[in-house]
Amino acid sequence: MTYCVAVLLEGGMVFASDSRTNAGLDDFASFCKMTVFERKGDRVLVLLSSGSLAGTQAVIGLLRQRAEAGDGSPSVWTAQTMFEVMGLVSDAVRAIEQRDGPYLKASGSSFNASFLVGGQIKGEEPRLFRMYAEGNFIEAGADTPFLQTGEAKYGKPIIDRVIHSDTTLAEAAKCVLVSFDSTMRSNLSVGMPIDLLLYERDRLAITQRRRFSEGDAYFKDLSAEWSVGVRQVFRELPELVW
Repeated sequence: MTYCVAVLLEGGMVFASDSRTNAGLDDFASFCKMTVFERKGDRVLVLLSSGSLAGTQAVIGLLRQRAEAGDGSPSVWTAQTMFEVMGLVSDAVRAIEQRDGPYLKASGSSFNASFLVGGQIKGEEPRLFRMYAEGNFIEAGADTPFLQTGEAKYGKPIIDRVIHSDTTLAEAAKCVLVSFDSTMRSNLSVGMPIDLLLYERDRLAITQRRRFSEGDAYFKDLSAEWSVGVRQVFRELPELVW
């Protein structure tokens, strides 16, 4: 399981993903689930992946292979719009599903790979999408400025209450981190490190990216302050009149 969230704001975008791919009493594995394609001054594309690690890595690998082919065929470097990028991701998802799906089905499993894909291509506004395992996708907008995948239910209430399209990148980043803290408290299958990336609208380059590992001082302080604040607000709520 995993937890990934991406936010589309007036000032840019926020992306975050955990790194846990397997969890048990004595079995933990970590892999980065954030993939970036960047050409400064031209485009920034960010993919957050959830589902089967083998499936998501195969899709990313195919996208990289096609991008590096240099034979003039469509790739993330030649796409003129984010919608075209989503078509390429969809093609890659379906190609891997067609290749691996029958073998997975024979062993009682199913293909499972979904993505949050966002970024900006020069000449176009920043855009954010969620790609499902079937290859279809939806786009975020003003009414729905954030998208999640994976273990989303624990962090969603916090984001629902805080984030709007005019929220600043800095405030959105804090809110996203709090949503991870709440998720990790409730579900063992989501865990650190957490990868966080902030993209400023029209910069067409990544300048703010950070990984929060176990014991990170800022994350520990944020978690502690949030807990204290929630308890304080709870104590100040009006008493129930019977």
